[in-house]
Amino acid sequence: MTEAAGPSVEGAREWAERLGWSYGLIAPDPVDRGAALARLAAARAEVQAARARYNEAWLRASRAGSEDWHQEPSVVAARRLYDEAGSRCLPEALWHAPHRDDIGVSPQLPFALLFLEWEARFPQEWTQHAKAWGTKQALIREMARCGHRDETVKAKLLDLVEVVVQRAYRCKDREYVRVARAIDGDDLRTRLHRAHHSENPWAQLHAGYVLWLLDRPDLPNTRHVWRTWLADPGSR
Repeated sequence: MTEAAGPSVEGAREWAERLGWSYGLIAPDPVDRGAALARLAAARAEVQAARARYNEAWLRASRAGSEDWHQEPSVVAARRLYDEAGSRCLPEALWHAPHRDDIGVSPQLPFALLFLEWEARFPQEWTQHAKAWGTKQALIREMARCGHRDETVKAKLLDLVEVVVQRAYRCKDREYVRVARAIDGDDLRTRLHRAHHSENPWAQLHAGYVLWLLDRPDLPNTRHVWRTWLADPGSR
């Protein structure tokens, strides 16, 4: 990522200090992943405790009858502590931090990609410990808008599309068609053709469908289109 297009050094450093441990969630070694999952569980407990304290402060202030109860020092302080706890946990950190209008120039970008990679490579662990389908959908859509501009991000997205087409469908996987269309090119099509001609029946099906849609950029990726494609053996 170029310096001009990337996040500020200070912002990236702060995110790395808070969430650098989360790279263990996508480590090949299950021992490393186990350690990261334990760290995540501790971070989640902090978030839950901070949320409970914030809710308690909110309730006390609202019952006091003040018109500006949400500006009460106790409420403001509790909210700040809740946000700080969330900034050290996934997926909460991706909810609490604004990324301006373009995640591609936000310091949260590496961790958004990490969250998607975790779901793609270790779906059961992701589902058990951090299931957030709406966050997955939103991040994929944002990656589709920015992924074609940066070669490092594009390389990661190529890997993600390749992984996802080789498995049984999971919630919101259909959104990856947006990514495929955004990063369409020889590299992607070579990978998809390889998957389509593999012995993996899921890869044959999903990669074939994505390739078919890439050749029809104006066709919407709807459930109706998917079912119509499935019903026509000639299209596959």
